[in-house]
Amino acid sequence: MQVLLVIGPFLVLGIIVIFIAFSGSPGAAREAYLTRGGRLFSVVMVLIYAGVGVAVPAAVIASRGESVGAVGPLRAEQPSKADEEGKDLFIQTCKSCHTLDAVGAKGVTGPDLDTLGGVDRERVLHAIKIGGTGDGRMPPGLLSGQDADLVAGYVAKVAGQ
Repeated sequence: MQVLLVIGPFLVLGIIVIFIAFSGSPGAAREAYLTRGGRLFSVVMVLIYAGVGVAVPAAVIASRGESVGAVGPLRAEQPSKADEEGKDLFIQTCKSCHTLDAVGAKGVTGPDLDTLGGVDRERVLHAIKIGGTGDGRMPPGLLSGQDADLVAGYVAKVAGQ
């Protein structure tokens, strides 16, 4: 996001300069804009917009780093294979609903697991089994067996860190 804030104004300024350059002068650019210009102008503007439409998202994605890494003291730890698998399963199954800083999750319907408190392996397993608190907001049994164990272990380790 910081890259976009730095590059964004330059991209807009560049588009304006290119627009004026292809038109010949600021007055001609204004006239071309108001009258939709010629065929070449339309093609060039489509290419510019398409280029920016690809370049800006690519710059944002490239500058993100791995937002699914750990936070706090876990950042320096090498995750175990079980932690990696639990993280991947959490991202696939739980990230859209729950907030968990360790994976950059900003869910909107489930509780914020970082501020919930008392998050341990058994509590997470129970929530997965019955569907949260059992009030029907979370489907029961989203994960089972080893998958549920991996997610529970991962969440218990990283929640609130």
